[in-house]
Amino acid sequence: MIGVAGCGRMGAPMLAALRKAGFDARGFDVRRISDFDSADSAICRDVDEFSQNLDTLITVVRDISQTDEVLFGTQNLISAKHLNRIIICSTLSPRYVKDLRSRISAHITLIDAPMSGAQIAAEERRLSFMLGGSDRDLDAAQPLFSAMGQHFHRMGPYGSGMQAKVLNNLLAASNTAMTRLVLDWADEAGLDETALLDLIATSSGQNWFASGFDTIEFARDGWDQDNTIGILVKDVESALDAAPDDADTSLPRQVQSAIRQLRPRRT
Repeated sequence: MIGVAGCGRMGAPMLAALRKAGFDARGFDVRRISDFDSADSAICRDVDEFSQNLDTLITVVRDISQTDEVLFGTQNLISAKHLNRIIICSTLSPRYVKDLRSRISAHITLIDAPMSGAQIAAEERRLSFMLGGSDRDLDAAQPLFSAMGQHFHRMGPYGSGMQAKVLNNLLAASNTAMTRLVLDWADEAGLDETALLDLIATSSGQNWFASGFDTIEFARDGWDQDNTIGILVKDVESALDAAPDDADTSLPRQVQSAIRQLRPRRT
């Protein structure tokens, strides 16, 4: 059985994609079941029920603390009797991800597979995965990735996918901060938002955030520690944790500061 731990904006549609593709998949989340679609019996809160026949665990929780809870803490899924593969899809510090290898029994396959594309891509089964692991392990897991996504980037051995993801998200965070600033300045100048976004999409300022502004679910949000804008600050911190020893980190810190100052944007 395939288990998806963390059934939020990303995990729930990933679980749905796996089930639609015919996989025996079940979800787990610590939130009340009433927080989900009552018709979705595939998501449970009972960790014992979730761990029964659990062969492959896919983690899509928010951060390192929640990952530790899932693997070693309250849920302790590392002790599931039939578990033989863990796929880390959360965006975490590459150092933490690599260190998991020394904390988890060697008989359990570890793959890091963080994804990109936001909720809309998860719902449309067109996520981009950045993969770390041996070719043999990635070949074996490819049917799962194919059920959930469209783009698959093999970055190297275990841990390489996460390193690539935090670098990618460093750019995404920068684009988010600057695009929102540009749109605010455009408002003051009396420019039409739609016309400017159309211009950016075909000009030198083109970026993922601007091009997907009308479909990215958090595009107009202000900063909050618990929302996706807040997660961008966490992702920049994950990139900084793996920065070269002599790196100039002033610009990433400025990006974090700019994101923390974002306010909700009017529709």
